[in-house]
Amino acid sequence: MEWETVIGLEVHAQLATQSKIFSGAPTAYGAEPNTQACAVDLALPGVLPVLNAEAVRMAIRFGLAIGAHIAPVSVFARKNYFYPDLPKGYQISQYDLPVVGKGKLSILVEGEEQIVGVTRAHLEEDAGKSLHEDFDGYSGIDLNRAGTPLLEIVSEPDMRSAKEAVAYLKKLHALVRYLGICDGNMQEGSFRCDANVSVRPKGQKEFGTRAEIKNLNSFRFVEKAINFEVERQIELLQSGGTMVQETRLYDSVKDETRSMRSKEEANDYRYFPDPDLLPLEIHADFIEQVRGQLPELPDEKRDRFKTQYGLNDYDALVLTATRDLADYYEAVTIEAGCDAKLCANWVMGDLSAALNKAGLEIEDSPLKAARLAGLVKLIADDTISGKIAKQVFEVIWESGETADVVIEKQGLRQITDSGAIEAIIDQILMDNPEQLTQYRSGKDKLFGFFVGQAMKATQGKANPQQLNDLLKSKLQG
Repeated sequence: MEWETVIGLEVHAQLATQSKIFSGAPTAYGAEPNTQACAVDLALPGVLPVLNAEAVRMAIRFGLAIGAHIAPVSVFARKNYFYPDLPKGYQISQYDLPVVGKGKLSILVEGEEQIVGVTRAHLEEDAGKSLHEDFDGYSGIDLNRAGTPLLEIVSEPDMRSAKEAVAYLKKLHALVRYLGICDGNMQEGSFRCDANVSVRPKGQKEFGTRAEIKNLNSFRFVEKAINFEVERQIELLQSGGTMVQETRLYDSVKDETRSMRSKEEANDYRYFPDPDLLPLEIHADFIEQVRGQLPELPDEKRDRFKTQYGLNDYDALVLTATRDLADYYEAVTIEAGCDAKLCANWVMGDLSAALNKAGLEIEDSPLKAARLAGLVKLIADDTISGKIAKQVFEVIWESGETADVVIEKQGLRQITDSGAIEAIIDQILMDNPEQLTQYRSGKDKLFGFFVGQAMKATQGKANPQQLNDLLKSKLQG
């Protein structure tokens, strides 16, 4: 039997507000446990939540970016369940009236554009965190995260493979960072997802019973967890077993999913409107104000890069993967004032390789855009060859010097004097009469030998095009 996979993702994006969603406590990551939780977060008697307007504004930015309906009235509800890191005994969330309604996101999978529907995006507070290390036989509770604002983005079950799920997640990750509403730090839990996975016989309309894999915090883990889960479900069904709806966790060490608990339904949470919070009313003029503040979004920037800089689809896609990378590339191109494709090659090539090797992101690059632009400019005006430029790049990456200084210090300026290049070629032909005879007898492959000799003699500083042209002329006799 041929099976089809059905995947929907629930993404939790931590909003980049300075304070929590219903209190004035700070949200900075990494503080000592329980130093960023106030009376509201601790659910002490007599305190009331006050909605953070900035969290609402950020949710609207996201909704507008995906073409979603922004609800003029939405409602906060209590989602009731017991867990040690949830002191109130309920989580304030949104249920049937979320702030962001249906929208969509386009993704590219193996060069094909696909549309993934977004069902909704709602505001809610995060819970605290249970600590199991350093407490022999006990668990500790850190409530620093309690009340941190989250935007839960729920997709339609439109994805059919782990690759599609990862493409969607990466697109969403880039979008929230472009919008400046989430730092996207997956290691710190600022951007994480639950994956709902099921399989069904190909051609069947009804969905299969799904399993929810909780708290995936890397693109690689999402792909591996989904692939494992799909194989597990198919094997179970083919062997005559029955799927149960449940919540599972992914063990990255063993590369497997394991059952955590049976999956709750909405009615298990006994949602009801929070009596301490008024319905959230959003006026049309506020929505338009937020719309007017939206930055250029990834798809728009990609199209502009193709039009303005003449980049191909692949280059434009890579260079707009993140806002920081796009800004860096554009700064190099403007500063260098030369071939945009040449700038793209250096940003995607040597610079990206150096960043990867150093484990750095583009925003942490020790080589700022202006210094890379200085190097590219010297290639474009034939001051140095592309080969010498790689040598210069290594020095300016490590030293902090400019390309001009390095070239002058090391005498790397390109030789463009035709007379000087001709003299070098004449000497090489004189020193290698046997190879010259063979070349003129039809052994064309020896051309590379003569190029190598000439480059060796000039320490790689001869202008490659001039050298090739003059060498061909001389070899013909």
